[in-house]
Parts: sequence; C-alpha cells; structure tokens
Amino acid sequence: MKIHQNNILGELGSAIGKGILAGLAGTAAITLSQLVEMKITKREPSEATLKVVKETADVEPVNEEQKEKVSQEIHWAYGTAWGVARGLISLTGLKGLPATAVHFAAVWGTALVLLPKYNAAPPINEEEPKAVAIDALHHAVYATAAGFAFDALDAGSRNERKIRSILKHLKIKGLLKKIR
Repeated sequence: MKIHQNNILGELGSAIGKGILAGLAGTAAITLSQLVEMKITKREPSEATLKVVKETADVEPVNEEQKEKVSQEIHWAYGTAWGVARGLISLTGLKGLPATAVHFAAVWGTALVLLPKYNAAPPINEEEPKAVAIDALHHAVYATAAGFAFDALDAGSRNERKIRSILKHLKIKGLLKKIR
C-alpha cells in the first residue's frame, strides 16, 4: 500500500491527536496558574463550570463532594477539547505565536460570551479590571502552554531541523553541558 505525502485525513487525524495532547498540557498549565492565583488572592474556586454544565447538559452534583469532582471533570474535558481547536488552526498554515494568538482569542472570547450567557460570570464590562486581567492571564497561560506543546509535538517535521540546529549551537558553545 502506497502512502501519499498529502494525505488529508492523516493530517486531520494528526492535528486532532496532537491537539488533544496540547489541550491536556494547556489544561494542566491553567489549573496550576489558577491554584497559584487562588492561593495568592485567597479566592475560592469558581462555580462557573457547574453553572454552565447545569444549563447545557442538565447535570447537577448531588452533594458538595460531587461538586468538586464534576467541576474538575468538566474543566479537564473542556480544556482538552479546546486543544483540538489548536490542532485545526495548524491546518490553516498558522504556526507558532500567530496560531497561539488565534487560539487564545478563540478560547477566551468564547468564555467571555458563554459565561455571561449562562449567568456564570458577569459581562466583561461589569467586571473589575483586576479580575479581567487575571482571567486573561489564565487563558494566556493555557494558550501558550497548549501552543508550546503542540509545536513540540509537531516538531517531528519542519521544526526538527531548527531544534537540532539550536541544540548543535548550544553544544558547540558548551551551554548544553552547563544546563544539564
């Protein structure tokens, strides 16, 4: 069986698979970012996820213990699913920072529209500037981590030569030994 270089379904599957992994990385990063921020600001965990899932999927936790579990499950599923969007963005030809910027705009823009729609958060124009900045930072952490992860997974093709070249220069200058 001959494999074609331009296999559209193969490229789509690859983009989706890499996107899922990138979404997991992004979700891990935003989770850590939110945990650190909540520790600093003494903010309680948001119930926005629970409000939206109650309205859209008619799912409601039966007790306090289930609230955290359902919230985390939805948080991880949602973040992972957004990674697929990062994969699809790559199919347009956008790579690196431009793709990450589009991904950030899509993820945060969706949150800015959906959360107020389901009464899970006030509209952005009714939020305190500090809250908007923190929310934007968390979403930027997500998009950046997902972008780095996606680009690293995608490096097997066109980026691999760049990465090897950088490593070669670091090795030549002895920097690689100092880092290790």
